[in-house]
Amino acid sequence: MTVSARFVWLVAVGVVPVVVAGLADAVAGWLALAGWLLVAVGAGAVDLSLAASPRDVAFERELPERVRLGEPVESVLVVRNVGQRMLRATVRDAWQPSAGVQGDARGTLRIPPGERRRLTLRLVPWRRGDRHVDDVTVRSAGPLGLWSRQATLAAPARLRVLPPFHSRVHLPARLTRLRELDGRTPLLIRGQGTEFDSIREYVRGDDVRSIDWRATARHPDPESPGASRLMVRTWRPERDRRIVIVVDTSRTSAARIADEPRLDTAFEASLLLAAIASHAGDRVDFLAWDRRVRGRVHGAAGAPLLAGMVDAMATIDPQLIEADWASVPAQVRALTSHRALVVLLTNTASTGSARALLSVLPQLTAKHTVVVASVLDPAAVDAVRARSDLDEVYQAAAAERGLLDAEGVAAAIRRIGAEVVSAPPAELPPALADRYLDLKAAGRL
Repeated sequence: MTVSARFVWLVAVGVVPVVVAGLADAVAGWLALAGWLLVAVGAGAVDLSLAASPRDVAFERELPERVRLGEPVESVLVVRNVGQRMLRATVRDAWQPSAGVQGDARGTLRIPPGERRRLTLRLVPWRRGDRHVDDVTVRSAGPLGLWSRQATLAAPARLRVLPPFHSRVHLPARLTRLRELDGRTPLLIRGQGTEFDSIREYVRGDDVRSIDWRATARHPDPESPGASRLMVRTWRPERDRRIVIVVDTSRTSAARIADEPRLDTAFEASLLLAAIASHAGDRVDFLAWDRRVRGRVHGAAGAPLLAGMVDAMATIDPQLIEADWASVPAQVRALTSHRALVVLLTNTASTGSARALLSVLPQLTAKHTVVVASVLDPAAVDAVRARSDLDEVYQAAAAERGLLDAEGVAAAIRRIGAEVVSAPPAELPPALADRYLDLKAAGRL
């Protein structure tokens, strides 16, 4: 049972006669107070007895299964009155705070017996993962609205919040470059891939190493008797190659760079790379790893690939443990036995956290092309330039030391034979995609 503000005001109204009676006679004042309280309590009890039972309701939910982080979605709760009395109810849908309920989560409904009403909430989730709602609280008031009956009933639901994939804005430009590499635009591509495409006549700017002398001998020039037209071979980038993306979900992935966790930036870069590689005809495998597999997508292509990746990423959070890099080569072998492009998204900002990675890289570079991608902290770069007072000088020295450590780790990775991509959060996804396209154009996949 709950007491409404109306009941409080009803009791407060009795102050006037009580004060008047008390001025004349103290006993009469106390009797007036007691009488008025009895009237108010009696009215509340009668009102409560006329209220519909809050348990005589049934719930239905209309809610999409998935939504991208930061995008609005409507949650509709359908409340049906299965009792015999008019239901005058205040209904509160108890979503988690991270579901991002906009406005008041409560609604006032009047539902005749056998009818239903809809309570619509606008959600803008601000955290990835499964956002849950378990209960609905119903407060049923009587005709006078003095006292209410309240019950909390189970009405579970789940909304999966997927990564936002903001980096998809870079996809059209990279797909245009991919089409150029494939020879599907009139742009001339210098250099060669690894798969023969066709024979055509030489034009200025072609690589002279692509001249096919046998084909040249078979194509006489009708405009110059006795001469031949110079023919060249054209190549297209290899297809059906294997791409293995390994995202580090250990403690270093929890650090926030430019107000975004390293893990979320790694997811953005992985999605953009997977989208481009899928369009290029390559096969992509995804692995989220620290000491055990946190998420895995294997054997998917096209739209199911991205759908599977975002679904797997949605529920992955950083783990406050060290990564087991020694087991990564075995995980890669479990995904593919062929030569592949292995992309490791991790932190290389310090020698301490990268020592275990450096110890296993030779096992990967011996068979695969390896790219190590990491997030560069733009705040550290800015701190190096700010030296207006003593505090900023010390901060600049610390930032410079950190950048030198990161450069040392990057140099060690290159000496082992792997590629390094390091950029601020907003620039890492397109930078990694460009490195993939460069390797593809050079025929190194």
